[in-house]
Amino acid sequence: MERLIAELPKAELHLHLEGSLEPQTLCELDPALTVEEIRERYRHVHSFPAFIEVFRWILERLRGPAEYALALRRLLERLETENVAYAEITVSAGTILWQDKPFASVFEALTREAARSRIEVRWILDAVRHFGPEHVRRVAELAVERAGDGVVAFGIGGDESRGPARRFYDTFRFVRERGLHLTIHAGETAGPESVRQALEAGAGRIGHGVAAARDPELLEELARRRVALEVCLTSNAAIGVVPRLEDHPLPRFLAAGVPVTLNTDDPAIFSTTLNREYEKAAVAFRLSAAQLRQIAAAGFVHRFHAGAR
Repeated sequence: MERLIAELPKAELHLHLEGSLEPQTLCELDPALTVEEIRERYRHVHSFPAFIEVFRWILERLRGPAEYALALRRLLERLETENVAYAEITVSAGTILWQDKPFASVFEALTREAARSRIEVRWILDAVRHFGPEHVRRVAELAVERAGDGVVAFGIGGDESRGPARRFYDTFRFVRERGLHLTIHAGETAGPESVRQALEAGAGRIGHGVAAARDPELLEELARRRVALEVCLTSNAAIGVVPRLEDHPLPRFLAAGVPVTLNTDDPAIFSTTLNREYEKAAVAFRLSAAQLRQIAAAGFVHRFHAGAR
């Protein structure tokens, strides 16, 4: 099974650049840090608020274009070893604006770095939903402006309860009318209603979507619309979205006919890799080789680069 997983061509669709910084990379950015100090910070991420705190700490080390480019270089080097052929990488454009960093220069540095890799890279620009509608609209405008430069989608993350998707329907419409796809974090820290709002907004994929398993009619709707769930097993178990990885509703999603992709979310913070996510899924849920191939294929079928809005 390990050999099969290693050899499978894979797509990574839910991957935050900022959460991919391994301790060694952070030490390159900030020589005052030690690998053990960073690992200790990562080990204490057991809740969503703790995750946000560490994410903000990482952002402080990404000071400008050169730092972002190094982060991407190290990430793509790792993805190449895992036979990842395609990656849609989420960049937290919202936090770049919030910290008054030069977004245009950062994005230019990222696109130059991506061009050096054999992996086909596309971008998702992400807004922080609990920063409010004006903030979300500004990030959406950045995404639209760069639609010809590899940006394929706009997304929102952050606190679902403080920023329900319905607050941003006008912005979602603006993005979709201008040819970009939409992905929304939903059903991670809020209930099925959050996933329903994401569907109503026109999301082509749902980030996490765990809570959808509690609503059979919602599962039927996801299957009927062929809206894929970006499943992140280790992340969900680490911050308590599910009690244990083995309690994840992934098997229910597959049984209901909901398209599923496997992803790492923030691989460095949660000490995982894409191959490891496949291995964990295979062991925890006794997935067959055919099911693993099906999930891997779904990553390419539901990529935004090739899919229809």
